[in-house]
Amino acid sequence: MKIKLLVIDDSAFMRSAVRLMLQDDPEIEIVGAASDGLSAIKMVEALDPDVITMDVEMPGMDGVTATRSIMEKFPRPIIMLSSQTELGNETTIKALEAGAVDFIPKKSAFVQLDIAQIGTELHKKIRYWGERHLQVKNNKQKTSTTETPTIPLNWSGAYQPELVIIGVSTGGPAIMSRLLSRIGTPTCPVVIAQHMPPSFTEGFAKHLKMETGLNVMHASDGMTLMPGMIVICPGGTDTTLRESVPGRLIVILKLNPTAPIHPSVDILFTSAARLTRRVAAVILTGMGSDGTVGTRALVDRGCPILVQEPGECTVDGMPTSVIESGVLHEELNIAGIGHRLNKWVGTIS
Repeated sequence: MKIKLLVIDDSAFMRSAVRLMLQDDPEIEIVGAASDGLSAIKMVEALDPDVITMDVEMPGMDGVTATRSIMEKFPRPIIMLSSQTELGNETTIKALEAGAVDFIPKKSAFVQLDIAQIGTELHKKIRYWGERHLQVKNNKQKTSTTETPTIPLNWSGAYQPELVIIGVSTGGPAIMSRLLSRIGTPTCPVVIAQHMPPSFTEGFAKHLKMETGLNVMHASDGMTLMPGMIVICPGGTDTTLRESVPGRLIVILKLNPTAPIHPSVDILFTSAARLTRRVAAVILTGMGSDGTVGTRALVDRGCPILVQEPGECTVDGMPTSVIESGVLHEELNIAGIGHRLNKWVGTIS
């Protein structure tokens, strides 16, 4: 099955360039192109593409606004292809918050070398996100007629986690600062696996630190986790947690080539299930099923699982997968999850 691509760019040159870049790829079919955000939304509904490339600066509705609208109505992978999505750029954060999943900077669209570099990256990213989207669609079709019993769990009672782990994907940047602000400064480490391309997680950590005033930092190999730390797992690799000596929890960064996406929530959660300390896990908005295997391992240890209500999610794939797996869990909105974690981990004065 071919990956259906919709190209959104106000530049006729770039629309033609993207076609030329992809014309020899038998796995990708360009089903349409639009020059503005409003037209893009209509074409998404009509053509049902698997992946969208989106420019930022366009007449009328800009790319970030169009991305937000598409993700609210017809969620699917959107790759920002723009000179404004440079590393650390404010527009990049806005696009992430709107629901974009990836970025390809175009520094000089009329330079042949730049076009060649964009083409190589474009093939790779369209295939990656397109295959994920097709897999999600196929899984939904297979399970749509099967009802899996869910087992809700109320963890409103007293619980004192020594570690909080959070798994999140598409839609995460839009809610994360709000969630962290509700938690406050935690009395234990918080580790967040946010699906995000390499090079962008460090900027995301800095953005959250500025937005919340909390001790948010980017994980590094061998880092010792301490109370009050909120750690963002790096993109492009996987994060595991290990007790090197009793009472000392460290971060290990190592790519697991079998994981479908990095950082892998399942790998983080499964490693946490092997620890001796009390753990609380959270699954938030996201595409796919990453985290379901890890939550099973944690529930076997008696750890509570908080799941964002699917109706509140930008994309409900990850929460719904956990719910349908039948593991013990509690469904809450973001405000409820924040309140529950604040009650559990308290606040360091």
